[in-house]
Amino acid sequence: MRNRQTLKAGILACLVPGAGAAANGAEQHQPVAVTGPVVADIVRVIDGDTILVSARPWPQQTVEVYVRLRGIDTPELRSSCPDIRVLAQAAKARLIELASGHNELSLTDIEGDKFFGRVIADVRFPDGVNPAQDLVAAGLASSYHGGKRRQDDCRF
Repeated sequence: MRNRQTLKAGILACLVPGAGAAANGAEQHQPVAVTGPVVADIVRVIDGDTILVSARPWPQQTVEVYVRLRGIDTPELRSSCPDIRVLAQAAKARLIELASGHNELSLTDIEGDKFFGRVIADVRFPDGVNPAQDLVAAGLASSYHGGKRRQDDCRF
Protein backbone atom coordinates (compact mmCIF):
# COMPACT_ATOMS: atom_id res chain seq x y z
CA MET A 1 0.00 0.00 0.00
CA ARG A 2 2.80 2.43 0.95
CA ASN A 3 4.66 1.73 -2.31
CA ARG A 4 1.51 2.40 -4.33
CA GLN A 5 1.06 5.80 -2.61
CA THR A 6 4.70 6.66 -3.21
CA LEU A 7 4.38 5.67 -6.89
CA LYS A 8 1.24 7.83 -7.29
CA ALA A 9 2.95 10.77 -5.60
CA GLY A 10 5.97 10.35 -7.89
CA ILE A 11 3.85 10.28 -11.04
CA LEU A 12 1.84 13.29 -9.90
CA ALA A 13 5.06 15.19 -9.12
CA CYS A 14 6.30 14.58 -12.66
CA LEU A 15 3.06 15.72 -14.27
CA VAL A 16 2.26 18.77 -12.14
CA PRO A 17 5.11 20.99 -10.90
CA GLY A 18 4.81 21.50 -7.16
CA ALA A 19 2.43 18.57 -6.70
CA GLY A 20 5.14 16.42 -5.19
CA ALA A 21 5.36 18.69 -2.18
CA ALA A 22 1.58 18.66 -1.81
CA ALA A 23 1.39 14.88 -2.16
CA ASN A 24 3.96 14.45 0.57
CA GLY A 25 2.13 16.82 2.91
CA ALA A 26 4.73 19.57 2.64
CA GLU A 27 3.78 23.22 2.90
CA GLN A 28 2.08 24.33 -0.32
CA HIS A 29 2.15 28.11 0.22
CA GLN A 30 5.77 29.12 -0.01
CA PRO A 31 6.41 32.86 0.03
CA VAL A 32 7.18 34.07 -3.45
CA ALA A 33 9.07 37.27 -4.17
CA VAL A 34 10.10 38.78 -7.48
CA THR A 35 13.13 41.03 -7.37
CA GLY A 36 12.20 42.90 -10.53
CA PRO A 37 12.24 45.38 -11.98
CA VAL A 38 8.87 44.78 -13.60
CA VAL A 39 7.61 47.58 -15.83
CA ALA A 40 3.92 48.41 -15.43
CA ASP A 41 1.41 50.83 -16.89
CA ILE A 42 -0.68 52.80 -14.43
CA VAL A 43 -4.37 51.92 -14.76
CA ARG A 44 -5.66 54.01 -11.84
CA VAL A 45 -4.95 55.18 -8.32
CA ILE A 46 -7.18 53.39 -5.80
CA ASP A 47 -6.25 55.31 -2.65
CA GLY A 48 -3.18 56.87 -1.07
CA ASP A 49 -1.21 53.64 -0.84
CA THR A 50 -2.68 51.37 -3.53
CA ILE A 51 -2.61 51.55 -7.33
CA LEU A 52 -3.93 49.29 -10.07
CA VAL A 53 -1.34 48.55 -12.74
CA SER A 54 -1.01 46.51 -15.88
CA ALA A 55 2.34 44.80 -15.29
CA ARG A 56 4.50 43.31 -18.02
CA PRO A 57 6.49 40.55 -16.29
CA TRP A 58 7.32 38.69 -19.53
CA PRO A 59 7.43 39.65 -23.21
CA GLN A 60 3.94 39.91 -24.71
CA GLN A 61 2.31 39.12 -21.33
CA THR A 62 0.43 41.54 -19.10
CA VAL A 63 -1.40 41.12 -15.82
CA GLU A 64 -3.55 43.65 -13.99
CA VAL A 65 -2.71 43.70 -10.31
CA TYR A 66 -3.34 45.92 -7.31
CA VAL A 67 -0.06 47.15 -5.83
CA ARG A 68 0.29 48.37 -2.27
CA LEU A 69 3.19 50.80 -1.83
CA ARG A 70 5.73 49.14 0.46
CA GLY A 71 6.50 50.67 3.82
CA ILE A 72 3.62 53.12 4.23
CA ASP A 73 0.06 53.41 5.43
CA THR A 74 -2.26 56.25 4.46
CA PRO A 75 -5.55 57.29 6.05
CA GLU A 76 -8.59 55.25 5.02
CA LEU A 77 -11.09 56.71 2.55
CA ARG A 78 -13.90 54.85 4.33
CA SER A 79 -13.01 56.04 7.81
CA SER A 80 -15.88 56.95 10.11
CA CYS A 81 -13.97 60.11 11.04
CA PRO A 82 -14.47 63.07 8.65
CA ASP A 83 -10.99 64.50 9.35
CA ILE A 84 -9.37 61.20 8.40
CA ARG A 85 -11.39 61.03 5.18
CA VAL A 86 -10.10 64.51 4.26
CA LEU A 87 -6.50 63.34 4.82
CA ALA A 88 -7.22 60.17 2.82
CA GLN A 89 -8.48 62.25 -0.12
CA ALA A 90 -5.37 64.43 0.11
CA ALA A 91 -3.10 61.34 0.04
CA LYS A 92 -4.95 59.94 -2.98
CA ALA A 93 -4.79 63.32 -4.75
CA ARG A 94 -1.03 63.53 -4.09
CA LEU A 95 -0.48 60.04 -5.52
CA ILE A 96 -2.55 60.96 -8.59
CA GLU A 97 -0.44 64.12 -8.96
CA LEU A 98 2.81 62.15 -8.69
CA ALA A 99 1.57 59.64 -11.28
CA SER A 100 0.34 62.27 -13.73
CA GLY A 101 2.56 62.60 -16.73
CA HIS A 102 3.87 59.06 -16.26
CA ASN A 103 2.42 56.26 -18.31
CA GLU A 104 4.51 53.64 -16.58
CA LEU A 105 6.45 52.83 -13.45
CA SER A 106 8.86 50.24 -12.15
CA LEU A 107 8.07 47.63 -9.48
CA THR A 108 10.83 45.97 -7.45
CA ASP A 109 10.94 43.59 -4.48
CA ILE A 110 7.43 42.36 -5.28
CA GLU A 111 5.74 39.95 -2.90
CA GLY A 112 2.25 38.75 -2.08
CA ASP A 113 0.16 40.65 0.41
CA LYS A 114 -1.36 38.83 3.38
CA PHE A 115 -4.72 38.98 1.60
CA PHE A 116 -3.09 38.07 -1.74
CA GLY A 117 -5.60 40.10 -3.70
CA ARG A 118 -2.73 42.48 -4.31
CA VAL A 119 1.04 42.61 -4.13
CA ILE A 120 3.36 44.75 -2.07
CA ALA A 121 6.22 46.39 -3.94
CA ASP A 122 8.67 49.24 -4.05
CA VAL A 123 7.42 51.63 -6.72
CA ARG A 124 9.45 54.14 -8.68
CA PHE A 125 8.43 56.47 -11.48
CA PRO A 126 10.73 57.01 -14.50
CA ASP A 127 11.91 60.34 -13.05
CA GLY A 128 13.23 58.46 -9.98
CA VAL A 129 10.48 59.55 -7.57
CA ASN A 130 9.49 56.96 -4.97
CA PRO A 131 5.84 57.84 -4.18
CA ALA A 132 5.93 56.14 -0.76
CA GLN A 133 8.81 58.36 0.36
CA ASP A 134 7.10 61.43 -1.08
CA LEU A 135 3.83 60.72 0.77
CA VAL A 136 5.66 60.27 4.09
CA ALA A 137 7.65 63.49 3.53
CA ALA A 138 4.39 65.34 2.77
CA GLY A 139 2.85 64.10 6.03
CA LEU A 140 0.17 62.16 4.14
CA ALA A 141 1.43 58.68 5.07
CA SER A 142 3.06 57.04 8.05
CA SER A 143 5.75 54.41 8.01
CA TYR A 144 4.24 50.92 8.18
CA HIS A 145 5.97 47.55 8.02
CA GLY A 146 3.20 45.16 8.97
CA GLY A 147 1.66 44.28 12.29
CA LYS A 148 -1.17 46.09 14.02
CA ARG A 149 -2.28 49.43 12.70
CA ARG A 150 -3.59 52.34 14.70
CA GLN A 151 -6.74 51.55 16.67
CA ASP A 152 -8.01 55.12 17.05
CA ASP A 153 -9.80 55.77 13.76
CA CYS A 154 -9.81 59.56 14.21
CA ARG A 155 -6.09 60.01 14.70
CA PHE A 156 -3.38 59.82 12.08
